Amino acid sequence: MHINPYLFILPRTPGQIVWNYKDHVQHELDLNYACRLAKLIDNPNIFDHGNIIDTQLLNAGILTVSKIDNPEWGWDELSKIYHIGTQNIPCEQTPQNIHEWSRQYLSHCNEVLSKPAPENERPAPDTSERIVLPAPCELADDSLGRALRQRKTCRSYTGEAITLNDVATLLYLSLGFLHERENDRDDSIANGLHARRSSPSGGGLNACEGFVLAQNVRGLEPGIYAYHSAEHALSLINPLPESALGNLLGGQHFINNLPLGLFITARFDKLWWKYEHSRAYRMAFVEAGHLSQSFQLIATALGLNTWLTGAFGDHQVENLLGITGSAEQPLFFVGCGVSDGQAMCQEMQTLLQETQA
Repeated sequence: MHINPYLFILPRTPGQIVWNYKDHVQHELDLNYACRLAKLIDNPNIFDHGNIIDTQLLNAGILTVSKIDNPEWGWDELSKIYHIGTQNIPCEQTPQNIHEWSRQYLSHCNEVLSKPAPENERPAPDTSERIVLPAPCELADDSLGRALRQRKTCRSYTGEAITLNDVATLLYLSLGFLHERENDRDDSIANGLHARRSSPSGGGLNACEGFVLAQNVRGLEPGIYAYHSAEHALSLINPLPESALGNLLGGQHFINNLPLGLFITARFDKLWWKYEHSRAYRMAFVEAGHLSQSFQLIATALGLNTWLTGAFGDHQVENLLGITGSAEQPLFFVGCGVSDGQAMCQEMQTLLQETQA
């Protein structure tokens, strides 16, 4: 008999909370169950099939007959609990089409709006005088300013194909190792850490990587591709999944005809190598955010609209990207294409009109 490795225990008088953070299941144990579990943790071999507590702990998944694989984790248990505990969040009913998603999302929004909203501004001392700032100046080359002003999240795409040249530009300027900066180095930079992207990276490690989901790119067969930053090249990993893209992305089926998507992953082993403390775990998400924003601004400058999400089925995505069981993990998804510019999909707009009529 074995103890499930994906447990943490919280003392909560008068009992004990045992949380299976991988399966998102919580159990509350009284003193008898807590004492028996402590003995089983000390020696799982004392498991007794005739002991009702033992069998209930087994049925609850706190104990397991077979040893569960517990992949290497280079930081402390707290970051591991957070990472695994926030994967594959269960949903009572995952939307199977755009109409189900629209109804569920509208219901969720109505539930949120039924509660008092927090204040728009943070609390400030009454004596704090507001200093009015001057109007922003125009940049010498206002292309960046235009991209910043025009970038918006859209949920309605035409399905029109985009060009391979646009894809190449997007990937090079967001994830590529910029050859224009090859001479921008000095003796303080260690060998192997000279590569520079347009976005900052924790420790100069470039721990984040990109996988392209190409659905409708002229000159590129549909499929899942790994982007190789140093070579500025793609390699085919898998064909597109048979099910709709929305099934991977939390039931958000309005995105099914998105021509191009990018899964941003993090190589935790690179971060473990340089930073042993799990505060570096934060940096993986910060870096993914930098890359996401760069991607969106480049896409906007190319005349494309963008959409992004952190809601996806981790295990499905890991399998699709060919990184299951590795130290590389998916963190974020961003995509782009030709859009009518609508922040909400047509199905949701229709549903809102019907409910307001």
